[in-house]
Amino acid sequence: MIFYFSATGNSRWVALQLAEMTGDRAFDMTKRNPASYDLTGQTIGLVFPIYAWGVPEPVQQFVRALKGSPAFSFAVATCGQEAGRALDKLGEYFPLNSRYSIVMPDNYIFWLEPENGESGREKVEAAKKRLPQIAAEIAKHKPTDEVHRGKMAALKSGPINEGFNRFARSTRPFYADTRCTGCGLCASICPAHTIHLENGKPHWGKSCYQCTACINRCPAGAIQYGKGTRKRTRYRFTDPDEGQNP
Repeated sequence: MIFYFSATGNSRWVALQLAEMTGDRAFDMTKRNPASYDLTGQTIGLVFPIYAWGVPEPVQQFVRALKGSPAFSFAVATCGQEAGRALDKLGEYFPLNSRYSIVMPDNYIFWLEPENGESGREKVEAAKKRLPQIAAEIAKHKPTDEVHRGKMAALKSGPINEGFNRFARSTRPFYADTRCTGCGLCASICPAHTIHLENGKPHWGKSCYQCTACINRCPAGAIQYGKGTRKRTRYRFTDPDEGQNP
């Protein structure tokens, strides 16, 4: 089994590709009860994005609730460039036989313009070339460590990630502009279940993973985060070869 967490489609696409190549199945971990699975003797994979050189909170929660000892376990982290020591930290409470990082288009719209152009397409094409090798190693249960940790990895995955989780996950800057149609998609896809509609408009509670699902996937492009996102394009994974969103 492969469990994935994905807000804008990058990690979902990677998980589905690996599942197809290995004859496995991929499941959205936000829609599964981890306590209902016994991993004993099974091959288990985790696919998720890196958030500020760390493992996203919902992934940590899901993994900590799993039970049993798998015969082989692996994790694939998608990231804009480097993963820091996120997978090493994950391995402290969920032993991993293999770990990989794979570069995908950066879409953290709160800080930067998402990679919707040529640089993003190049990353996807590079990922397509690398995934068969990863799948082959997984199928053989080959212990592997192919993670691009980058410079100052301990600092980034330590104090900097802690600072991100403590100070950068505020919901206060969120708001919906006049283009909002009140469709409710943002509330239905929020993994933190922090969005609700009042008089047909979204309102945010205190909890937020900073996954960007609401802002990037709003069909009207109506959700903003302060002033910085007003002129930025939105991102949702598109396979250049298929021209479709997963």
